[in-house]
Amino acid sequence: MNPRSIVGPKDSLRSQGERSAAAPRTDAVVGDVKRKPLLLRPAAKVLLFALCLLPFAWLFYGALANTLGPNPAEALIRATGDWTLRFLCITLTVSPLREWTRMPSLARFRRMLGLFAFSYALLHFLSYSWLDQGFDIDAIVKDIIKRPFILVGTATLLLMTPLAATSFNRAVKVMGAARWQMLHRAIYAIALLGLLHFFWMRAAKNDFAEIAVYAVVIAVLLGWRIKRALAKRGASKAI
Repeated sequence: MNPRSIVGPKDSLRSQGERSAAAPRTDAVVGDVKRKPLLLRPAAKVLLFALCLLPFAWLFYGALANTLGPNPAEALIRATGDWTLRFLCITLTVSPLREWTRMPSLARFRRMLGLFAFSYALLHFLSYSWLDQGFDIDAIVKDIIKRPFILVGTATLLLMTPLAATSFNRAVKVMGAARWQMLHRAIYAIALLGLLHFFWMRAAKNDFAEIAVYAVVIAVLLGWRIKRALAKRGASKAI
């Protein structure tokens, strides 16, 4: 017997109605996928990761092609240090930019940016240890003690290390949200120490133009946080 023969006219009409009712729901799901914000798509993180790698790729190519100038070692050390400070500023920009643009999805990129700041800081220290000191531990320790700006830079890297090590969801669960947040507020001290390191390094050559730009950026970003914290404290007292 043909299976279709056991389906009556009413059943046939009912099944057609069910198919027509299901079609709009499918279209709605497709529409929701199409309307998904660009910043929430997986490709957004991939693109940001690639962009963050560009400075490293440029320096790596320059080292291989010998296009970093007459002193490639100094160029590598300084460039990795510059990018560390830039990524610190970019990381601190995420929260105010998220509020100003009303785009909370920006927060999903903060962890990656912070890890890149640490990665470039580590490259900066490794470049100094290798290209300037030849991985001579005694010479490195003596140089850190002797020169204050290197001492500050090393302290900055040491402060960044626990932040990078706990930048995962499991760390938040193990430490607790309050302790985790308290630890990661160290980024403010890290930004100021990084600025001081940069200032002392450029002071030897009386080059303060670039440091002034970083100082203004960091002052605005930290000032915004202080203003918001004071506003929250005032609101809590009013309640």
